[in-house]
Amino acid sequence: VKYWITHNEPWVVSSIYGWDPDHGAEYIYKASHNLIRAHAKVFHLYDKLFRKQYGGSIGITLSHIQGYPRMKNDQSDIDSAERYNQFSLGWFANPIFGNGDYPDVMKWQIGNKSLAMNLGKSRLPTFSHSEKQLIKGSADFLGLNLYTGTLVTKKVQPALNASYDNDRDVETGPDPKWPSSGSDWLKVTPFALRGALNWIKDHYDNCPVLITENGVSDNNSGLNDVQRVTYLRDYIDEVLKAIQIDGCDVRGYSVWSLLDNFEWMRGYSERFGLHFVNFSDPERQRIPKLSAKYYRSIIEHHGFLKDSYTGTQGSTRSTKEDIVKYSSTWTTKKNNGNLSFKLYTSGISLLISHILYLNLNFLRLM
Repeated sequence: VKYWITHNEPWVVSSIYGWDPDHGAEYIYKASHNLIRAHAKVFHLYDKLFRKQYGGSIGITLSHIQGYPRMKNDQSDIDSAERYNQFSLGWFANPIFGNGDYPDVMKWQIGNKSLAMNLGKSRLPTFSHSEKQLIKGSADFLGLNLYTGTLVTKKVQPALNASYDNDRDVETGPDPKWPSSGSDWLKVTPFALRGALNWIKDHYDNCPVLITENGVSDNNSGLNDVQRVTYLRDYIDEVLKAIQIDGCDVRGYSVWSLLDNFEWMRGYSERFGLHFVNFSDPERQRIPKLSAKYYRSIIEHHGFLKDSYTGTQGSTRSTKEDIVKYSSTWTTKKNNGNLSFKLYTSGISLLISHILYLNLNFLRLM
């Protein structure tokens, strides 16, 4: 195994099920603090004992919904969107891929709200100097789970009502014009993936990124899941733009998910799979959807097909001609050399819940 992650979505672990709510909101930060320290120790353990022998890489996977200002020309909304992104992605990324510590805006926000509560110290723990040195740079790549974006505006929250959400002093929500999916939280926003990749590039010296989860749900579209085909086409197109135009160092892309499965509190009601699973059949029959065939075709042809693959008569493709070149490789000039972009199957294994199967749902970008 060449590619490993220490934690999958530590934000979810610490903010949803990593602490006892009866103990107070500060425990969300204590849980994340311990997760970050544990990650760094495992990274250095691998570096010391296994890297030389196996030549692998180790990172961490962070979940994120990319924030954008509700009013794009309003400085308050611009600042609020940045604050939201720092509290979301920067919370874990800044210590590991940045300066070894939490984002300044998190320290300022939580510190001031803690002061207003007459607490003796901030609810956000601090790293010692030696811990900062241990944590900084403790990953070979950033794994990114991203499905959608959100709009952000400023909303000052009372300090005495302490919580992670209130510490941010923001209000979030989708644009009503954004297309929906089978999940109320997931609006179709392809631009958000490119935006997040550029945010990472700008804040963390263009560190290598593996897109470890990206996909869309439906409530039961059957085998002809045209929306998922369109989603994959448009989101992957944004990844190509991020690489070719923006210079983002993206190393791989993984679809969530290979199969319809049990989705948290939603159970089996929301389907993310490239393969349909008949949950009423004791054998759990698995049948490839249109999206599985489409995604396979991208891998087999090393890029998008010239012809539409929506499965509807008379349809046409809408990929951008100036970005997507329908050929087996992408080549552009970068740093006086050739940057080739190839899509192909890979035997990579990741320590995440959706272990790649049949080499169907992973694109490796080089």
